Amino acid sequence: MTSDELQARTDAVRALEAQFGELINRMRRHLNENAQRVSPGMLPGAYKVFSTIAGRGRIAQSTLGDVLMVDKGQLSRTVRELEQLGLIQREPDPDDGRASILSPTPLGIERLAAARAPQEQTLIGTLRDWPLDDIHNLTRLLHALASGSSSRRRRSPAAR
Repeated sequence: MTSDELQARTDAVRALEAQFGELINRMRRHLNENAQRVSPGMLPGAYKVFSTIAGRGRIAQSTLGDVLMVDKGQLSRTVRELEQLGLIQREPDPDDGRASILSPTPLGIERLAAARAPQEQTLIGTLRDWPLDDIHNLTRLLHALASGSSSRRRRSPAAR
């Protein structure tokens, strides 16, 4: 790679990093707004815990801690808060009576859907004119970036 090519790649990566910074700021704002819509005073971290539980349907509390990479004590306090708000329910893990399985309540699912609706409509509106292939490609590329894998599309054996 020539020094010009290296500089061009560095500039492109820096521009991408700046756009990710903007996206992260926007996502933080959305998380905070969603948390407030679910329950006034809810912190974004609690919203993330709740939305992860809802997204999984049922999840062991220990697995949730691993997925979110959070302190066990903080997670326990957050789970207790979500349970007191009626957003989740806790039941004993049938395989380990000391552990808990967490799941969203119908009220929690209802509140989460209402909280997410404004941003979902904004995103759907923003992507309305995008070709479906572009949306799928962006999703694939973001997954590749997040997982550290190659961005190259795998071709089927028939296409080779």
